[in-house]
Amino acid sequence: MRKLLIPISLIYTFVLLIRHKLYDWGILKSRSFNIPNICVGNLNLGGTGKTPHIEYLIRLLSKEYRIAVLSRGYGRKTKGYILADDAHTHKDIGDEPLQYFKKFNDVKVAVDEDRCDGIERLIKENNSPNIILLDDAYQHRKIKAGLNVLLTDYYNLYSENHLIPTGILRDIKSAAKRADIIVVTKSPNVITPYNRRNITQSLRPLPHQKVFYSYIEYQSFEPFNKASYNIDIKEAKTVLLFCGIANTYSLEDHLKRKYNTIAKVQFSDHHDFTEKDIDMVIERYNDLIGKNKVIVTTEKDAMRLINSSLIKKFNNIPVFTIPIKVKFHKEENNSFDEEILKYVRQNSIDDIKL
Repeated sequence: MRKLLIPISLIYTFVLLIRHKLYDWGILKSRSFNIPNICVGNLNLGGTGKTPHIEYLIRLLSKEYRIAVLSRGYGRKTKGYILADDAHTHKDIGDEPLQYFKKFNDVKVAVDEDRCDGIERLIKENNSPNIILLDDAYQHRKIKAGLNVLLTDYYNLYSENHLIPTGILRDIKSAAKRADIIVVTKSPNVITPYNRRNITQSLRPLPHQKVFYSYIEYQSFEPFNKASYNIDIKEAKTVLLFCGIANTYSLEDHLKRKYNTIAKVQFSDHHDFTEKDIDMVIERYNDLIGKNKVIVTTEKDAMRLINSSLIKKFNNIPVFTIPIKVKFHKEENNSFDEEILKYVRQNSIDDIKL
């Protein structure tokens, strides 16, 4: 089937090549900004871990700088520029921006499909940011980011994949040349020098490009509904995972190492849950054998339920979220941080620090 789709991929490749050349030649204009801005993106259709890497940068920089996150707000029902506040839901700004807003009180979160307009509007806000993190803006070439961080999944390298619809790439492989930093995400906690060397060779980084390896550190379950406070999570034996994210393999592997029985109900990425969906999840939960069972979902999926009446349908069923953090391997953790901090310091105005 994929071979039959190759002609479509070739046409799409040609279109993208022309688009990139028009920007490279200056026929289509890219705009730069004086304020430090860091783009975190990928070449895939999703699932490389942009959200936890944005959160990593927030934690790294927010102690000294005023941070703003600018996203398109994928899946929202609105258009144009919106600065997040307590009244907004995922339908207003998208699930990932809402997650940033809920987790980080001192960070401005805005959405705008036009990133240039979004930066201009953020700069004009009261107590404007010193640094702007551009969430998933790698393909948005109207803006020339100050620092491009390109993510690629350890098990789905862009260098070994193909353009849609034949593969899962949404941009041509040569677009990786614009990256300043390449992060291989979702890697094992321990990587052999042999595997590291082979992957780096596959990516073929340019001399100026730094390659780092990150992995996911799963945190303890957090209660999401009232019923979850009435159970000792340490006694749980069976877990039903329901989620709408691009890749679940890493999360499933983690849960399988901790629990006797794992079941899963999966939806498409950014899926907007309906009453029928929740009824199906509850039915699957009730079919599981045993008393010590819980439902687990991701933080991103929880954002699409947090202000919804659907959460009430769980009644006495305990629902937990599982937060995640990104970690870099010890030998390169400080090096990654220094690359980010060096860029910020070299491009900051005199009064940028808090």
